[in-house]
Amino acid sequence: MTVDRAEFEDFVAARYGQLLRTAYLLTQDRALAEDLVQTTLARCWLAWARIDEPGAYVHRTMLNTYAAWWRRRWNGEHPTDELPHSPQYDGEPAVDLGRALKRLPRRMRAVVVLRFYEDLSEAETARILGCSVGTVKSQTSRALAKLRIDPRLVDHPLEQS
Repeated sequence: MTVDRAEFEDFVAARYGQLLRTAYLLTQDRALAEDLVQTTLARCWLAWARIDEPGAYVHRTMLNTYAAWWRRRWNGEHPTDELPHSPQYDGEPAVDLGRALKRLPRRMRAVVVLRFYEDLSEAETARILGCSVGTVKSQTSRALAKLRIDPRLVDHPLEQS
């Protein structure tokens, strides 16, 4: 048991920052990201002795936990008599990739985060998500297409004087 504990502690020490970054990109909230990482690590600790590939297993557990939270969680919408004021676009490019990722469906967001932020291959991403490489490719393609046309990410040419 002590060898498992030492291995687990070494894994957490080496990967905590990366896991927290991935969780933040998925949740778009620092506190929720920390909760997601802690819940994931707690679940993984219970199965640590049986895990062959810790990196893939932990990522898969995180994505499953995130998906369960997402399905269960109320989106926080509240009825109101007045519509909130939405700021007008002022012509300045507002590049906020975090918000753009948040607008993607959760599966596409997971693929983009794993492929481009975690720098995983298509095969590794497919293994973690439990889908085919073809699904990873199509989800990546669709996600990038959505990001390309996102009005807040489109480059606006600078006016020449």
